[in-house]
Order: sequence, then C-alpha cells, then structure tokens
Amino acid sequence: MQHHVSVPSTESSMRPAPHSATGGDRRPWRLPRRPPDAALLTLLLAAVLWGYSLPRIGFRHMGDYGLLDRLPAVYYLSLLVLTAGFVLSLRRAGTAPWWPAAHCAALLFALKAPPAILYDAIRYPWASKHDAIVDTLLANGELRPNAALSGNMSAYDQWPGFFTLNAGLVRAFGVEGAAAYANWAPIVFGLLTLPVLVLIYRTFCEDWRLIWTGVWIFQLANWVGQDYFAPQALAYLLHLTVLAVVLRHFVRPGSAGRLRDRTFLDPVAAPVPPPTGKRQRAVCVVILAPLIAAINATHQLTPVMLTICLLALGLTRRYRNYGLLAVTALLMLTWDLTMGRPLFVEVLATVRKSLGELTQNSRAGYTGRLTGPGPELAGTANIVMVLLVAVLAGTAVVLRRRLTRSALPLLLVSVAPVPLFAVNDYGGEMLFRVYLFALPGAAFFAAAALVPALAGSHRTRARAVWRKASAFALPAVLLVLLAGFLPSYYGKEKMFYTPPEETALVTRALDDAPDGSLILATSGSFPQALHRYDRLDHWFFAEQALPDNEEMLKDPVSYLVKGIPPDTKAYVVLTRTQDIYAAGEGLLPPGGFETLRSKLSASPLFRTVESRPYGVVLEYHPADR
Repeated sequence: MQHHVSVPSTESSMRPAPHSATGGDRRPWRLPRRPPDAALLTLLLAAVLWGYSLPRIGFRHMGDYGLLDRLPAVYYLSLLVLTAGFVLSLRRAGTAPWWPAAHCAALLFALKAPPAILYDAIRYPWASKHDAIVDTLLANGELRPNAALSGNMSAYDQWPGFFTLNAGLVRAFGVEGAAAYANWAPIVFGLLTLPVLVLIYRTFCEDWRLIWTGVWIFQLANWVGQDYFAPQALAYLLHLTVLAVVLRHFVRPGSAGRLRDRTFLDPVAAPVPPPTGKRQRAVCVVILAPLIAAINATHQLTPVMLTICLLALGLTRRYRNYGLLAVTALLMLTWDLTMGRPLFVEVLATVRKSLGELTQNSRAGYTGRLTGPGPELAGTANIVMVLLVAVLAGTAVVLRRRLTRSALPLLLVSVAPVPLFAVNDYGGEMLFRVYLFALPGAAFFAAAALVPALAGSHRTRARAVWRKASAFALPAVLLVLLAGFLPSYYGKEKMFYTPPEETALVTRALDDAPDGSLILATSGSFPQALHRYDRLDHWFFAEQALPDNEEMLKDPVSYLVKGIPPDTKAYVVLTRTQDIYAAGEGLLPPGGFETLRSKLSASPLFRTVESRPYGVVLEYHPADR
C-alpha cells in the first residue's frame, strides 16, 4: 500500500502565510516587481547621452577630419552603450525580438539624425538640385523629357517618379519646398527598409539573433550615402520590396527537394516557403507590375539591377519564373525607349567604349584619388569595411554550407550586380552602386559568421569553441564596423555642409543672371548650383582628370574664354564648398583653387560682381565689348 504525501508546490511554499483577521500587516500580497530589462536600461542611457551630445556638436567649424573631431566624446559613448545594449538584447531575441529591433531603429537615428536636426542647409550640396527640380516641376506643371537642359538635368525629366512624388508631398505638407524635410530622408528610408530586410532574412532564417545582427551590420556597412534625398533611395527601397515578395511568394511546386527535410538544413535555416501555382504567381506579377513600373519611372540603374537579380534567381529551380523576368525586362525597355530614350541612346554610345574596361569602370569619382586627412581616412575606412564584410560573408558561405544551400537565392542576388563592372562606370559611381545592391545578402552571411547555430543541435567540440569565440568576436566586429562607419560617413563632412551665407550668395547670383546666361564653376558640388537650371546653362570646367586641370591652371583665363560661346553672358561662381570638394576629391592640386580665383579676379576680362570670404561671383566682359 502506497502512502501519498502531499508536497506543497514551490509557488505556494514561497508565499507568506495568510495574516489572521485579528492582527498583523493587512496589506494585500503582491508579486515582487521584476527588475528593469538591461536592454531597456542601455537604450535609455544611450538616448540620454546622445541627446546631451547633440547641441555640443561643432558642425559650423569643421576641420580636416570633417565631423569626426567635432563630435563630443559623449556622442561616441552613446554609440558604445547602444552597441552593448544590442548585444545584450540578442540573448533574448527569440522571445523578445522587439528589443534588438528597437536598438536597430535607435542606431539608425543615432548615426544619421544629427545633420537632420542641426543643419540649416541641405546635407550634400548636390542634393540641392533635387530640390530645384521639384520647384521647377511645381512652377511649370509639366515634364520636358526631350528638352536640352545643361548639367545633365534632362535625365531627371526622363525619370521623374521621385520628383513628382515630392511635388505632391510639398503641396500636401504646405511647405515652401522639399528642402524643408530633405535631410530627414536617410532616417525615413532607413526605417522603411528595416521591415523589408527582416522579411527577406526571415525567408531563410528562423534565428532572430542572426536576423537582427544582419540588420545591424547592414546599417553599419551602408556608408555609401545613397539614402539621401535622391531617386536612388526610393528606387532601392522598391527594389528590395519586389525581391522580398518574389522570395516569399514565387516558389515553384516541387522545386525544394531535400530542402524540405530539416535534417538536411542548418539548425537556424527556415523552411522553404510554400509553393505557389501558376495562377497565384500570375496574380503576384500583376501586383508587382506597378512597383516595377515605379522603379523604372524613378531611376535609370535600379531596373537593370532588378532584372539582373531576377535573372540570377532564375538559375535556381526554386525561383525559375520567366514570366516575371519577361515583364520586368519589358517594362524597363519600354521606359528606356520612350521617356528615357535620349539618355538611353547616349549611354549605349558610351558602353561601346567602356565595355570590358574593368579598371576604368571601377574607379571612384572623377579621379578616384582622395586628398586630405579626412577624405583619405574615409577612403581607407571604406576599403576596410568592404573587405571585412566580404571576408565574414565568405567565411559563412564556406563554413555554413547547409545554410548557404538553403539561402542560395540570397547569395545569387548579392553577386548578380558584380558583372556590371564590365559594362559601364556610371559616372564614377558603379563601384558604390554594386556594393550597395550586394549589401543585403553580404550582411546576412556576415552575421551568419558571427552568430553560431543554436546550442541544441549537432553538438561538437568545434561548435562549442565557435560559440565561445563568438561571444567575443561579435561585439568586437560590431565595434570595428562602427569605427569604420563614422569616418566613412562623416570624414568628408566638410564637403557636405554649406553655410547659409554661401547658399544666399549663389542664389543671388543666379537670380540676377539673365535667361540664357552661362554659369561657370569648378564642379556642380556647391549649394544651389543648378538653381533655375531650366533658364541657365552650366559648365563645370574642373570635372575632369587632374592632369587636365593642372594644364588649365597655367592659364585659366584663356582656358575659360575659349569655352565661352560668342555673345553669351557668362558668370564664374567660385565658392568655399567648391574649394573643399575640388581638393578633397583630387580634382585640383593643393592651392589650385586659390590660384584659379586670384588669376580670374585679377584679369580685366572678369569683373567682380560680389566677393565674400565664402565665395566670389565674376562676370565675363570680353575685350571687344
């Protein structure tokens, strides 16, 4: 006969005995309060430190290192605290994924919001031309894709999607122009990109630690500065959105094979999405067609990237969808041969010369030679960042072959843009664009190298060592990427911020210039450079190789006079920002800009209209006038 002994539960045994009705503390018993989450504490601490540092950022007096030595120590401390909090939040990412999500959003804001909050001018002087396009579109109320506009501005009327959208936003918000919100573009596009990235990564991985680490790495490695107020930012977001839908809803029936077997997959790999029939895929094509059309109406290069990525996906049985590929290619060609025909024909002519010129096509900028402490540090950091992400991603591809096998479509999408190096240099920017479009997949695999598989499966001594090493490698790599991002993004900030006085000088000069006048400047990288672009002509005469500019500096007066058409009113606008840009990008030798300014100002052929410490405006007066 068994005797049953009643054993109180742990919960009941820990409760205090009920108080008698005749005495003792009559306060009701409550569960003890849970201490605040460490992730929340670090998030709040980072926010306080960041907010404290904001008014102490000396952006008006930047030196050779841009904003790097004008950011107070407490700003850097806030980023360190935020990084530590993110690493801590990964421990509970499986049950509380909102904490790493909150840290990723906070990182985006901490890194890119200072210019939006502090600057009294549009960051990136060349972004002011996008504001000018919106103003011109609102003023004229029409597109002129076949008009011959200087400064390569015709292309923007041929791909007007971004600008028509912002013209509507300007009217809806009731603001004076797009400049009122342009500096917030990186934050807005970044926040919209986060859920799209998560959706893509979630297609191939179930481990929230790896997913959010990939998002974190993507943000730190996205230093190329293409998320500003420009068509590329919008087109890139739409590009990733199309890919996310394709990866989740275009799986062919019977194409997964052994990938349906969990024993064949990496422990963190997600199962292949359910297959879709022809009718469902056809409906998805109809849904995606407007998005693809919007990409074609917004940007020239992104439709090419999307077509190449879909072609690469077609190499797998899982995503071999020729119908979607045909629709994408057809929409691209239709736009290129109608609205975009003038530039498309021009680019085809240049492709004949650039085809196969790998060295030339992979150059960065006009000269590919950065000069000055800040730009040189930024260039070095760029290279280190690219190599680090590539090495990490390559390591994961080799060592986590089962994850690579299931995430092969993402790998193919990442390497698909690389062959474009053999086609064209895209104005010296092909290097940056290929990196940008390869980054989502590269960041995912880089995270896979740092975040080991969950501890519950395939325990081996090597995996145990990997898990222990990752505890140190993950925060170390994230700190290295953070250290690389800051000079990459802010090391050339002296070029990117322009004081309002310089903007006002240029605006006055271009407002006073008669219609049809020719505006001369070393480059188009200064504020309001293309103000009234539909009424003025432009010649950015130093946007050429350094040897050609060195020859020009021997006699700049004769050089410019030869290039000014007869009976044309011409004005030379030389500003502080042009000086900084020309020196930092290696367009002019040291002291070249001052030589140019002094020789032109001393010439009787150029009369000084206005001279300020931040710029000079000269009017051309030919000798026979």
